[in-house]
Amino acid sequence: MKPIIPLALLAALALQGCLAKTAWDVATLPVKAGSKAVDLATTSQSEADEKRGRELRKREERLGKLERRYRDLREDCGDGDRRACEEARETYEEIQRLLPTVPYEPER
Repeated sequence: MKPIIPLALLAALALQGCLAKTAWDVATLPVKAGSKAVDLATTSQSEADEKRGRELRKREERLGKLERRYRDLREDCGDGDRRACEEARETYEEIQRLLPTVPYEPER
């Protein structure tokens, strides 16, 4: 039975390290979780810039489509298509609503 005593002492010492590590992990878990939550909840400046850029490109693309549609409808309206005239007016109104949201860039 005497060889068991040194093994028990060795096991007790080894378990102290495991218990200390576990206690440390448990103690730091709320801090790590809180930090992760803050990272997920906040948007970095570069992420915000990228999002703004994507939204701007979508508006510019939509404006381009509307302008092409308006040009085609005006042509059809000029050929006597009354329905095209009404659609052209509606498209023009949508263009006017969208224009203030797209920044103006002077031609070089």
